[in-house]
Amino acid sequence: MGRTRVIDQDLLLDAAEAVVARDGAAKLTLDSVAVEAGVSKASVIYDHKTKQALIDALVARALARDNAFNHSAAEALGDIDARVIRGRIAAAAQPLAPRQRAVALSLCAALAQDAALRKSIQSNQGAVIAAVQRDAAQPGKALLAYLALEGLKLLESLDFYTFPKKERDLLLRDIAGLVDPIPLAALPTTAAKHHR
Repeated sequence: MGRTRVIDQDLLLDAAEAVVARDGAAKLTLDSVAVEAGVSKASVIYDHKTKQALIDALVARALARDNAFNHSAAEALGDIDARVIRGRIAAAAQPLAPRQRAVALSLCAALAQDAALRKSIQSNQGAVIAAVQRDAAQPGKALLAYLALEGLKLLESLDFYTFPKKERDLLLRDIAGLVDPIPLAALPTTAAKHHR
């Protein structure tokens, strides 16, 4: 009979996140997680045999949380066209907190060095892109909005640039406008002629 798990996995992953946010993924160790969680190193090793396994678990949890958050935002919109991308835009109205941004930045560095770990991200992105296009009457426009949204989020999560709130809100509105472009009939006469 195997040993019974007594340490909450979220406690260990929260501790790992705290270490990554504070020190970076490169300095994440099983020892540092044990100290942060207030448990023995053996308790960490029981569930996460290596640093890589711990990083894999962090990425899996981050993906699951992000997917759940975006799904919840989409569900709240009801039965509408392009609900997946509209939900993701609505969810993006709440930017990453500084700690989450620090974790995302450090995990991106780890992802850059690990092709196997990137596969889970690639698979998730493939599923999201398919869902964005599948539920939209204009799949190309929904995909364009998704690409613009992810560009904005990437600038922020990589700490390249953070837009002031007012400007960010306008950008999100404009990204949402990519899903529902202004009909040609609503454009001023000269603009409508240029679009023909």
